[in-house]
Amino acid sequence: NWMLDKKQVEDIRKDFLYLDKEYKNPIVYLDNAATSQKPIQVIDSVSEFYKYENANPHRGAHTLSVLSTDVYESGREKIAKFINAADSSEVVFTRNTTESLNLLAYSYGYNNLKEDDEIVISIMEHHSNLVTWQEVCKKTHAKLKYLYVDKENMQLDFEEFKKTITEKTKIFSITQASNVVGTMPEVEKMIKYVKSVNKDCICIVDSAQYIPHNKVDVQKLGCDFLVFSGHKMLSIMGVGILYGKKELLNNLKPFLYGGDMIEYVFEDKSSYLDAPGRFEAGTQDVGAVKSLIAAIDYIEKIGIENIRDYEKALMDYAYDKIKQKSDIIDVYTTSDTHRSPVLDFNFKEAHPHDVASIMDSYGIAIRSGHHCAQPLHRYLKTNFSCRASFAFYNTFEEVDFFIEHLEDVRRLMRIGTR
Repeated sequence: NWMLDKKQVEDIRKDFLYLDKEYKNPIVYLDNAATSQKPIQVIDSVSEFYKYENANPHRGAHTLSVLSTDVYESGREKIAKFINAADSSEVVFTRNTTESLNLLAYSYGYNNLKEDDEIVISIMEHHSNLVTWQEVCKKTHAKLKYLYVDKENMQLDFEEFKKTITEKTKIFSITQASNVVGTMPEVEKMIKYVKSVNKDCICIVDSAQYIPHNKVDVQKLGCDFLVFSGHKMLSIMGVGILYGKKELLNNLKPFLYGGDMIEYVFEDKSSYLDAPGRFEAGTQDVGAVKSLIAAIDYIEKIGIENIRDYEKALMDYAYDKIKQKSDIIDVYTTSDTHRSPVLDFNFKEAHPHDVASIMDSYGIAIRSGHHCAQPLHRYLKTNFSCRASFAFYNTFEEVDFFIEHLEDVRRLMRIGTR
């Protein structure tokens, strides 16, 4: 039984200090899909780095530089093991998921695609996995093709997917979990099919919304590249990951140029390190890397299976509760219980910003807007929505509190009385 019990969750909550602070109201934080809160162990790890290990990695023979390098490279090894990469050299540090995807667009997309080549993505993509490929297509005259979810249950149809993939498909880039409708596509199955049609097609997985909640195994997935952000999985902001197969990374051109990514520099030419070094120009955020090490340690101490199953129970409970309000609320999140813990909805007669403001007056933090997914919202015939997203430090009592105060939105906005 992987389910966290109430006592375990209460103990976990002691590590999250925002719960102790006296704000205007106690905070019920339900904006985890945007960024997670950070446990004290993660915060302390950053403090420890800047107190005792602060120096430029790779650039000195002195004690502090050696310590900083050890932190940085042990982080790479920790992440490689966490995602089951074949080698730590397949892990590249970036600032976030968006930068990782941009690196692939610049280093692979612009240099390898030509007119009539095809890129396939889904309508669910975050703008960072959509606008980047729009730009690649604009410059290379490749064609951008979309996979669409059915509007009844927000799932991708595998037969339609098979019709979309052709020998012209050169890049297939897909979210592992939607940050709006919660859909988790059958990525492993999809990649296997893509490779059967065109073994040279580059398969990219955006795991930003998946990896905080589920086990990721890049070798099992069969992807060529996988990207995610630390700040959505307990680390501080400023560290992202690009995983890539070694032979592919070493054939990519650098994205940024400068210090620490070079091999030799002459007046008229330069040569560059193999991956991952060739993609890590300039001074890196070693403190953020150390925070990601602490975050992974924290996740592994609890157990990713425990996290997954507890959050699923929390999400199922919230989904069932909000669906009971279908007279006043439209719910966009998939009803399929194989989903990420995001609850996306709209009041039929209230703007999401008004809803979020009223909820905030009770200390409930939810998201309102387009969630960096305008095409998906437009496809759903709305411009924006409300989103409550859950983490393992949330409680069933917080879900009840959230559901209860949706009634205050009804009352204050006089919904159903107009």
